[in-house]
Amino acid sequence: MDDIKDLVKNQEWQKVRESLLGKWNKEPEWCCNKLTEFLGPLSKTTDDKLRIIMNYLTGSGFRSGKIKASCAKNLRSLVSAEMKDRK
Repeated sequence: MDDIKDLVKNQEWQKVRESLLGKWNKEPEWCCNKLTEFLGPLSKTTDDKLRIIMNYLTGSGFRSGKIKASCAKNLRSLVSAEMKDRK
C-alpha cells in the first residue's frame, strides 16, 4: 500500500485540489461535485482515489470547522462506507 504522501502527488488530484482552493465557503456544492467527479462511480473507483478523498475530507480545514459543508459530510460518509465494504 502506497504512503498517502505519494498518493496525493497524483497530477489529476492536484488539479482538482487547486481548483477547490478558496471556494468552499462560497460554492460548497460545486466543490463536492468536483470531488465526486474525481472519484467517479464509488463502486468502481480505485482504492487510491478513496484514500485521497478521505484524506482530504478529514484534513485540518474540515476538522477545525473552517469548512462546513453538509455535502462534504455526506460524501465522507459514502467514502467511509465504501472503504469498509472493501475490507
